[in-house]
Amino acid sequence: MQGESNPRLVFIGGPVRESTFALPGGEMPVGRDASNLLSIADPSVSRRHCVLIRDEHGFMIRDLNSRNGTLVNGTPIREHYLAHGDQITIGDSICLFLLAEGEETPTLNAPVEFEESSSAFRTISLRPADVLYLQPDKILRDLPATSRLARNLSALLKISRVVHSIRDLDALQAEILGLTFEVAPAERGAILLDGHNAGHFSSIFVRNRNADDHRAVRVSRTIASQVVEQGLAILGSNIVSSSSFRGVESLIASQVHSLLCIPLIVFEKVIGCIYLDSTNPAARFEHEHLELVTAIAGISAVALDNARQLDWLLQENQRLHSEINLDHNMVGESERMKDIYRFLSRVAPTDSTILIEGESGTGKELAARAIHRNSPRGDKPFVAINCAALTETLLESELFGHEKGSFTGAIAQKKGKLEIANGGVVFLDEIGELAPVLQSKLLRVIQEREFERVGGTRSIPVDIRLIAATNKNLGDAVKAGGFRGDLYYRLNVVSVTMPALRQRKEDIPLLASYFSKKHALRCKVKPKRLSEDARICLMTYDWPGNVRELENAVERALVLGAAELILPEDLPESVLERATPVGGVGAKYHAAVKELKKQLILSALEQASGSFTDAAKVLGLHPNYLHRLIRNLDLRAEVKVAGKKAG
Repeated sequence: MQGESNPRLVFIGGPVRESTFALPGGEMPVGRDASNLLSIADPSVSRRHCVLIRDEHGFMIRDLNSRNGTLVNGTPIREHYLAHGDQITIGDSICLFLLAEGEETPTLNAPVEFEESSSAFRTISLRPADVLYLQPDKILRDLPATSRLARNLSALLKISRVVHSIRDLDALQAEILGLTFEVAPAERGAILLDGHNAGHFSSIFVRNRNADDHRAVRVSRTIASQVVEQGLAILGSNIVSSSSFRGVESLIASQVHSLLCIPLIVFEKVIGCIYLDSTNPAARFEHEHLELVTAIAGISAVALDNARQLDWLLQENQRLHSEINLDHNMVGESERMKDIYRFLSRVAPTDSTILIEGESGTGKELAARAIHRNSPRGDKPFVAINCAALTETLLESELFGHEKGSFTGAIAQKKGKLEIANGGVVFLDEIGELAPVLQSKLLRVIQEREFERVGGTRSIPVDIRLIAATNKNLGDAVKAGGFRGDLYYRLNVVSVTMPALRQRKEDIPLLASYFSKKHALRCKVKPKRLSEDARICLMTYDWPGNVRELENAVERALVLGAAELILPEDLPESVLERATPVGGVGAKYHAAVKELKKQLILSALEQASGSFTDAAKVLGLHPNYLHRLIRNLDLRAEVKVAGKKAG
């Protein structure tokens, strides 16, 4: 035929670019070796790469088990009959098979003209074991730095170095998608990590190519589930026209033009997938992109699995660490404590918000932990936050988390305590110190069960039980305008007041014995019993610091005491000054010391004409310490009398 008068190969890329080779009758071997009729000096071309054969049916190309394969229109072939305009890839060389006389030679800038046949919309499945980029020993030999393979391997090496230097799961996923966007023309990407069964993803991380674009990324669950179940990568081109994807409604609705979905495999187990898509017809995924992203998945899978395991271990360690360092058991057999136990047993099985009131040191957090431990959420996280311990800005970030770049120092996205506690209990101690702005945000969490990270725009749903504690009277704070009334009523669904230690003094000996055993092990000493005089001192003291102060006093006595029993002289001065010892030699001694202190203070005040500052100078004490002595020794009334005499 006239249209076949000049069969030829026109090279448009590679070492012999802009060269034309006429095709003879019979066979024309192609390869790197000089003995081939068509010799191409390119290390990516095998010595005997392929052969073109002319027979009665036309021209056929056959791959000769080459190292890098022979591609026709982007698809690897073994044998293939050529049609006019077919694009052939041999190593790094690209040529066109032309038959018609006078056809203009196309360039690489417009190869799409030759890919508009039905073969352009196809689905290609690829096993990781067949990926060229995961077999460096086959391609690194004599590879020049200017070749395309060398550039791609350089990109993979960069990804390998980066992903194995990041431990945070979210930061790692963001970096993997960012680097993937550099080698694949995707508009959107997602990393989906599998849960206990295929199709259920325990972790989904999505990102647009433009990091500032926070629009939702829609992912085809059908495609992702298929890849995870089968462990095969999928490349889909021209989705809109392809019959293979006609039943995937989400792709049609999103007007996806092409997609890539690659399995993440660790020790022959699929742990998830990398999902990429594009709605731009000009940004078509090619077989090379499939190979590259599959190689990226192979490099990243172990790092992702390790980061996921580490993330879980850190959260579990945080939960266990807080429980180990804090005593969960509440000690006491008084009627007041029995009432507390009955209350906790009733509210623990429910999911109601709890407000625990009481003075500092009364065990509000222990009560909160007891509620958590005996609730259906007992195996989920218990996260405690002290609202008075951080500034407003830091507390907001601690509670809600923050997005990368939301403020100076926010170098990575961080999950907040509310997000970490998802499914469990959040304990907000000293809730009365919460800033007004955070009160408003907390109210939304209680009402809507969702929040936004600092600097974020996406609402994050959360399933938590809230327990709050305060040593203030929140009702009075609402009246004074220092606390939101609507938040107070949301918190005060069920409330309890922890009794002060002075209201349950019958528990003091039991508590002292418990703390003696507890701290004896840690301090590496023998537990000690209370002497009778020491017991009387503890029982007659008012304990303004409550149980926490008693625990500190017992630990001090264990460390400093030299006798087999805890004696009065082993106790803090504040306890001895307020106590009223009776009977015994030791009691007489401490009573005499206490009386002497009183006389010295009253004499100094009389000498200083009632001036506390001058009296402190006379005694060689700090004025604040003098005030504390007067309070502990209960000298207020006598000081007033002395002041009047001096006046």
